Amino acid sequence: MAMAFSNATSSTYKCMVQMINYTGEGAYVVISLINPQGEYEKTLYVQGDDDEWYHDISEWWHFFSKKHPNIDAITGATVGGGERAIHVIEIDDTKIDAGYSIRFETAVEDQEYYVNDVEFLLTAENVKSKQEGKGFIRYVRMIPN
Repeated sequence: MAMAFSNATSSTYKCMVQMINYTGEGAYVVISLINPQGEYEKTLYVQGDDDEWYHDISEWWHFFSKKHPNIDAITGATVGGGERAIHVIEIDDTKIDAGYSIRFETAVEDQEYYVNDVEFLLTAENVKSKQEGKGFIRYVRMIPN
C-alpha cells in the first residue's frame, strides 16, 4: 500500500493593500522578505510592471539590480490613491516565527518614497492581522489561504 505524504514547505496568503487617498500617479509597491539581519532575501510581489521606474524604489533596487531575478510572475499594475489591491503571496513556512520580516515599500512618481511604509515580523499571529502604513499605504491585511 502506497502512502502519500505532503511536504508543504510554503504557504500562500491573501494580501490586501489599502492605499490612502492621494492625488498623482499610481504607487509602486514592493513586498520583500527581510532576513533576521535586516537584509533583503526575496522579492515576494511588485505592484508596478514598468521596470523603467524600479530605480525609484532605491533600497530594494540595490538588492534587485544585483541579482535581477525574473519577476514577471509576481508583478501587477500600480495602485492609485484610495484604491486597494489584493494578491496572493507565497512565504516559506520556515521563515514564520524565525526572525524574518515582511516589508512593503512604496513610491509614487514626483512624490515620496517610503522604504518601510509597512514592515512587521513574520509571526504566526502577524500573518493573520492588519498592519498600519506610514506613507501611501493606509493598511495591509494578511489572510492565510
